[in-house]
Parts: sequence; C-alpha cells; structure tokens
Amino acid sequence: MSNPSDSAELLTAVLKPLLEDFQEWFQRSLDLLESKPISFLSPEQQTHLTHRVKTALAEAQTAQMLLQATDGQVGVEASQVLTWHSLVAECWAVARRLRQENAG
Repeated sequence: MSNPSDSAELLTAVLKPLLEDFQEWFQRSLDLLESKPISFLSPEQQTHLTHRVKTALAEAQTAQMLLQATDGQVGVEASQVLTWHSLVAECWAVARRLRQENAG
C-alpha cells in the first residue's frame, strides 16, 4: 500500500508538467487572440474566448501554486482538466483555421 508521501510525489510528477503545458497553451492562445481581430469570429466571440482563456490560465496558475505550496497535497478535479482540455482544443481549431486562411 502506498503512503501519502508516495501519492503526493506521483501527483506532483504527473500534474506539474500537465499544468505547465496548459499554461503554455493558454498563453499562446491568449497571444493569438489579443494580437488582432480574427475574421471568422465576431468581436463578441473573440472577446468571450479571450475571457475564457484568461480565466483558465489564472486557474491553472493557481493550481500550480497550490500544488507547490502544499508539497503535492492538492490536486485538480478531473472535470476541470477536461474543461481545460476542451478549451485548448477549441483554441487549436481557431489557430488551425487562421493558418489555413492566411495560407490561402
């Protein structure tokens, strides 16, 4: 049976790089969304997506700080990870479409 210290180490080993990845992708998405108007998004859609990305970035940063401050005793709900993953996928789709339009 594992002890709490082993569980915290495993959680940190898995969650730390995941949180770093989410932060990187949210920041890259934010840079794109704030750089210029995106022709296939209405201004309201772009503003709403930007707001969602900013919120998710702040949440991921907070989760990482809590993970560090508690030596791996704090995790993230799987449902939250799925929400972040969906948002990243949505941002990737926007970036992909933008690249296609700029290439064409």
